[in-house]
Amino acid sequence: MQFPFDKGWRVRALAGDAEAVKALAQAALQPLYCFCFYRVGRNRHWCEEVVQETLVRALHQLADYDPARSRDNILPWLTGLARNEIQRVLARERASVSVDWASIDGELLPLYARLDAEPFGDELLRREETRELVNATMSQIPAHYREALEAKYVAGKSVRDLAGLWRVSEKAAESLLTRARQAFRATFLTLARKLDIELRPLPAK
Repeated sequence: MQFPFDKGWRVRALAGDAEAVKALAQAALQPLYCFCFYRVGRNRHWCEEVVQETLVRALHQLADYDPARSRDNILPWLTGLARNEIQRVLARERASVSVDWASIDGELLPLYARLDAEPFGDELLRREETRELVNATMSQIPAHYREALEAKYVAGKSVRDLAGLWRVSEKAAESLLTRARQAFRATFLTLARKLDIELRPLPAK
């Protein structure tokens, strides 16, 4: 989410400025959808409902959003609202998902703060049985980490390219990529453990 959801934006949005509201919708739709999709059991209709209701609720409760505390990044606040909407939809549908997301969140939030390094082989990402887990992992890591990884490994951008795009030094760009990789690793391993997916190394050929 590149748009700065700062104090000035909040003032405009609270005043009903159409462009400010539009900026929120445009910036938040995709990351919110990614965040919610696996949490509603990959049901697209429920996911679309959750995202829509989250944005409506955000506009109604915008006075609670504190740009200074969130460093002008509104997504963590939005995902907090989305968690409540997810629970509402699942309760209404009398549905359950196979993953205890509350437990996962309890583990991941401290991990994101520490970004502990754990042994992690790249061959895991190429295995058929973990491909879906890679997608789930990308949907749950913070948006700026996901965007950094997609730019580097999907779009094929160099560190120099990313530094120019983000208007930072190459050292700062590499630092962000390092944190993004660590966030991915922590999330991947946590999801794998909760889903009871076997991650032993592949046997030697």
